[in-house]
Amino acid sequence: MASIAALSRARFSIKSYSVEHGYPSRRRSLVDDAKFETQKNREARLSWLQEQRQSSQDQELSEEEVLIVREASEEQNAQEPKDSNLILSLNDNSLSSLPRILKLIEAVKGSIQHIESRRSGNGLEKFDVFIALKISPSGLLHLMRSLRNANLAQCEVLKEKLISIKDPWFPRHVSELDFCTHIMTKYEPDLDSDHPGFTDKVYRARRKEIAQIAFDYRYGQKVPAVKYTPDEIKTWGIVYKKLVELYSSHACKEHVESFRLLERECGYSPDNIPQLEDVSNFLRRRTGFVFRPAAGLLTARDFLASLAFRVFQSTQYIRHGSNPHHSPEPDCIHELLGHAPILADPTFAQFSQEIGLASLGANDEEIEKFATLYWFTVEFGLCWQDGKIKAYGAGLLSSYGELQHSLSDKPERRPFEPDKAAIQPYQDIEYQDVYFVAKSFEKAKKQLSEFVHKKLKRRFDVSYDAHTSSVEVIDSMSKLQNMARDIESQLTKLNGAMHRLSMAKR
Repeated sequence: MASIAALSRARFSIKSYSVEHGYPSRRRSLVDDAKFETQKNREARLSWLQEQRQSSQDQELSEEEVLIVREASEEQNAQEPKDSNLILSLNDNSLSSLPRILKLIEAVKGSIQHIESRRSGNGLEKFDVFIALKISPSGLLHLMRSLRNANLAQCEVLKEKLISIKDPWFPRHVSELDFCTHIMTKYEPDLDSDHPGFTDKVYRARRKEIAQIAFDYRYGQKVPAVKYTPDEIKTWGIVYKKLVELYSSHACKEHVESFRLLERECGYSPDNIPQLEDVSNFLRRRTGFVFRPAAGLLTARDFLASLAFRVFQSTQYIRHGSNPHHSPEPDCIHELLGHAPILADPTFAQFSQEIGLASLGANDEEIEKFATLYWFTVEFGLCWQDGKIKAYGAGLLSSYGELQHSLSDKPERRPFEPDKAAIQPYQDIEYQDVYFVAKSFEKAKKQLSEFVHKKLKRRFDVSYDAHTSSVEVIDSMSKLQNMARDIESQLTKLNGAMHRLSMAKR
């Protein structure tokens, strides 16, 4: 059988393939990238599962059981009891089978340490039964086979080692973003014949020079400065002046207020392209977000994972001067004028991080949905403010023409609903025909949290620790209890503060 390390290498090669092949010539979007990755990863996953089933001489093995077989084969003693956490999904009709399931656990010499149940499903027509037990890998495999053959329950195993095998790798500490740098190279100017800079050798060489900064960058370093040329500053200035004319009437107030601060503190002006390090320091003081240099458009999974750590992967190069108001891929005009101001708002920063955290360990189909949600919110989102619709999406706030189009009477505007936005077909060749309008950032954040809670299928949750810049996987009752104690402590502080404020008003 192939080792776990070999499987990891295979997955890496899949990602490399998706970076290099198969993209149509159109404006870059995370959505297409995510769909392409899904297709390739699904093909590789099915091939791997078939190989493992043949090796096990059991074509009926579920994916979960295949992974248990893999773990058992690597254990020195497959008969030794170990801690395991199970979730059994039962409907109302099969709930009566729970005593039989408990007897099966006893038959395979499993020792139950803790058991509890809860209603699940949209109509609460199902039960999730959580069981913490000590059981050997071989005993667990026998249990799962028995549950499957008797059609008693759907069984999921919550186990750190299995999570690392079954679910996609994701960074646990901000320093591991050094590995989240896979670039979608098809739209580079030296590869894409439709790119405005394809025939410009000077521009292509300049792009490679600036991209090298990102390739060489590592966590903890300062972002090296780029000395921009007069032509690059000219292109920046053309876009800058046009957009500033519209911000007061078209942009949300959070963007307008932060933009003024950026002009004052980071040197934003038509004649100066701000340095990424300066903007990053500004954002760190405001919301804890930082900018990290990227060589180009990242894969959807890598980009979204970075948001979980409040890191925004930003390009430093400038679009080709022949078409200043349009770029087929992100450039620093898009990042600095579109994304940076709104990331300085605490509520929006939290909203962006929520999308990132939800993406960690998500399956490919879910990454597609999160990429689509990102497209219709962070890139092309609208919101209500003071009875008027304003733009907050960076794709709008860095595009003079589309900003005007989005607030005209031409496109369709719908209330923001994550369930619908996540599956909405998108327009990436011309201006959008559909935009989603949030009631407020706070409301959108709440809607997103509810969507993730109801729809996300991953077998664990994650918690971000701002003190250590790390993500903890919540995959056991003990970790959940630790998390509950932290929340309880925060609630105690909140209640104390409310009490003191109420006393002060008397």
